[in-house]
Amino acid sequence: MYSLKSYDFELPEELIAQEPVEPRDHARLMVLRDGIEHRFFYNLPEYLEKGDVLVLNDTRVIKARLHGHKSTGGKVEILILEKLGENFYRCLVKGKKIRTGTELIFDNIKGKVMHKEEGICDIEFSGNIMELARKRGEIPLPPYIKKKISDAEEKYQTVFARKEGAVAAPTAGLHFTPELLKKIENIGVEVLYITLHVSYGTFKPVKSEDIREHKMEAEYYIVSEKVAERINNRSGRLFAVGTTVMRTLESSSRDGMIYPSQGYTDIFIYPGYEFQAGIDALITNFHIPKSTLIMLVTAFGGYERIMNAYRIAVEMKYRFFSFGDAMLIFKM
Repeated sequence: MYSLKSYDFELPEELIAQEPVEPRDHARLMVLRDGIEHRFFYNLPEYLEKGDVLVLNDTRVIKARLHGHKSTGGKVEILILEKLGENFYRCLVKGKKIRTGTELIFDNIKGKVMHKEEGICDIEFSGNIMELARKRGEIPLPPYIKKKISDAEEKYQTVFARKEGAVAAPTAGLHFTPELLKKIENIGVEVLYITLHVSYGTFKPVKSEDIREHKMEAEYYIVSEKVAERINNRSGRLFAVGTTVMRTLESSSRDGMIYPSQGYTDIFIYPGYEFQAGIDALITNFHIPKSTLIMLVTAFGGYERIMNAYRIAVEMKYRFFSFGDAMLIFKM
């Protein structure tokens, strides 16, 4: 299944969730085992057993969106993506006539565009732009969320977010509450944390008709020695919470073993991929048509099985994307 159109589906706009449900764990949960079950996220513990391992991504979304203007006066908006050096960052830039050499101004900090390619600019700043972003930046909600979220910094953040560095939330983790995590631990499930700083690359549109020609942007990840050891020595099943966790574990594994590692991964998982990490189940949200995320999910869960589940989700009016409902997919 290498054709981009194979991952397209009809999605009514009203099914794109504009805000999370409250409480978080009251989102709907579609469970894919032998058949399909329709539950709620708070039912998740019923599918877990003593000895299982649940792996979460503890990245924290930063206030990466800043508004400023060009030295010539036009408005500009940047989304800080990655640090390249001292006061030197890769940014997604929105504004008219932005080119190499353009000077941007954010309060008392100036930025000079050193390189530009497809809206992504490498910018050298005159001061600490991250400090300014922490003070007056905005949480970068996805563009399909049109509703103004007053407390976005809390709602678009997992309850276990610790390590700053992401420009988008690991959305499968948004459904967990402290109470639900405690209930899961009380069963005898070990809850572990990896880090993958979600970048713009995860959501970069796939433009090539042959998906194998798509190039993923690299994202920084960490798998500690303790986490690798605990996963390898588990007595039960391995549950990955989110595509970011799956990509991280696959980037750190070979032959069914997880190895401690950190660095950048540009792993692209699509049907035909040979999984190495020994993941038994994936918890994930409902993803954007023709995205690398739905390609990963179909690789793990089976193309026909997942696309059929998506058709049913549309019929039953599940909520889609970041603030939407969830799936629990057991490997067949």
